[in-house]
Amino acid sequence: MGIGYGIPAASEFERNMREEILSTARVMDAGGTTFSSFKNSRCNPKYWIRTNNGGFQLRNDVRPSDAISDIFENGRLYAFECAMAMVMILYKATIEAIGENAFNRHFTDLFLWDWNYDSNLRMITTFEKSDMQPGDIVYFKNPDHDPEKPEWQGENAVMLGYGLYYGHGLGIKDSEQMIAALNRKRVPGSRISAYLTDEALHPDFAYIQSLATRSGGPGLQKRSAQHAIFSRIGVKSYIK
Repeated sequence: MGIGYGIPAASEFERNMREEILSTARVMDAGGTTFSSFKNSRCNPKYWIRTNNGGFQLRNDVRPSDAISDIFENGRLYAFECAMAMVMILYKATIEAIGENAFNRHFTDLFLWDWNYDSNLRMITTFEKSDMQPGDIVYFKNPDHDPEKPEWQGENAVMLGYGLYYGHGLGIKDSEQMIAALNRKRVPGSRISAYLTDEALHPDFAYIQSLATRSGGPGLQKRSAQHAIFSRIGVKSYIK
């Protein structure tokens, strides 16, 4: 399935940014980052301060674009869980789509933890599998996961197209392989399989495109890290 298949109204910007999401996911897959729980996360202290909850707070003496890019250039220095990986991929694709200068104007006090993300990374949620496109973030839910391994309650993944997905910690697999990998993390003896949910997230491409030409006025400045947007794919309610 190619980019924009079945959706002729997709703008050139959207098609290009979706391609950047796919490319960035593949770079992360090959980049040497490690999957870990929040407890065991790690980052490059040159760009990030690791917080007590396992998140990464941007240092105030570095450019946001440099800090995000470092994750993909020096992956061996990083370990994190799958939701953080998705946000990192979306940030990197945004840098490629609108340029470093615009990104640094609008994405300032970055804090990476679970599904926290900057308020300028506007997201759109869909609830039908038929609406999913390559470049969307999807969720494989594992309802009977081993309670000793809460990090395997599900897998956030980038839909790559052609039946493939990228999930941090599982790599690039088709849906059957993703489900089989999660099923190995179930309660022993469980017969309840993991499955691909109907939910998907993708950026508000038109809004992100507008950031490329807007100055950093008060209405576009990022709120402080503690007021970042928080949502989690796989859950019907979102806190903002």
